[in-house]
Amino acid sequence: MAEVGVDVPQTDAKAPFPYRTIVSIILLAGNILVAAIYFNIINP
Repeated sequence: MAEVGVDVPQTDAKAPFPYRTIVSIILLAGNILVAAIYFNIINP
């Protein structure tokens, strides 16, 4: 019986692309802000 997960490379569990993750979160926050303005939740 083979061990489960032997062929999966083990990492130290940190984000593989921290810059890409930060940029994605900023874009998502901007998108939510624009949606809130569009649906008149926020009135600038």
